[in-house]
Amino acid sequence: MNTSDIHNQRMAKLTFASVYPMYVAKVEKKGRTKDELHQVITWLTGFDDKKLQDLIERKVTFEAFFQQASLNANAGLITGLICGYRIEDIENPLTQQVRYLDKLVDELAKGRKMDKILRES
Repeated sequence: MNTSDIHNQRMAKLTFASVYPMYVAKVEKKGRTKDELHQVITWLTGFDDKKLQDLIERKVTFEAFFQQASLNANAGLITGLICGYRIEDIENPLTQQVRYLDKLVDELAKGRKMDKILRES
């Protein structure tokens, strides 16, 4: 699926720090914890809590955030719809990575079991 250049640029320039509190609020509102959110982010990116906090404090863009990440080898198993886009069809790698994270946060908020979210067999 082709997303527009404007959409892709907007995703690249968005700061992780501006979205992170919304992720926390979303999962906590549904009875999940910040620790579980961090577990999901760590699984996808390889960042530990210290690195994650540093990236938030430095207000890095999603572009810089994912440039520093070591994407999990099983990230390609994240499929489905998010924000009207089929994740596996998104052609722009950065936009796809942001949507991977969005999808994991959604699954966590919806109460999916952690082993399913983390694509464990």
